[in-house]
Amino acid sequence: MENVTDRTSNPFGMRPACDRFVPGYGDANADFHVVGDHPGLHGGEVTGVPFTNESGERLQAALADAGLLATTGDKPEVEKTFFSYLHMCVPDGTPTQAEYDDMERFFDAELRAIAAHVLLPVGARATEHVLENYTAQARKTDVEMETLHGTEIRGSGFLVYPIRDPAEWGDSHHDRLVDALRELRSTDFRREADLGRFDADNEPYLVR
Repeated sequence: MENVTDRTSNPFGMRPACDRFVPGYGDANADFHVVGDHPGLHGGEVTGVPFTNESGERLQAALADAGLLATTGDKPEVEKTFFSYLHMCVPDGTPTQAEYDDMERFFDAELRAIAAHVLLPVGARATEHVLENYTAQARKTDVEMETLHGTEIRGSGFLVYPIRDPAEWGDSHHDRLVDALRELRSTDFRREADLGRFDADNEPYLVR
């Protein structure tokens, strides 16, 4: 039987009820979890791999310079990194809130299975979702992506580094993100996360 860690694309066998979807991609034992919005915005409709459109290539280049990718392209070679979307189905236009809500269980399952130390939400919606659901910072943080880009927000066991949508990057955004991630990787950033605090019974579920 193939171990999930041997599979790069869809290691957990996600099967949402839609005709086309872009599952998670990367290292199932990742330290870094890059969280995108949906395939129509951040790519993968053709390749089946998140962040493989024009703006995704900008993000990949920055992650490669920061040491999170060994190669870039339609099938990037990752370095302890995992990509996934809030809404993995390929949408017809922008997903409705109900459609996001329906896909949330798939994203949440991937996030818990990966249990990365650092969450990298890309764009305002992903950042808001991560802050609201996986940190205690939602009401304390103004989601202004220009200000938050490449800055550290401490979650409950996670570190969160929001990323402005690459389609909106200017001259400095690449270097700001690369510098922040290089500095982070030079430290002992691996922390114990209590994912149990997000369960209804609030039982501890500690992940290192």
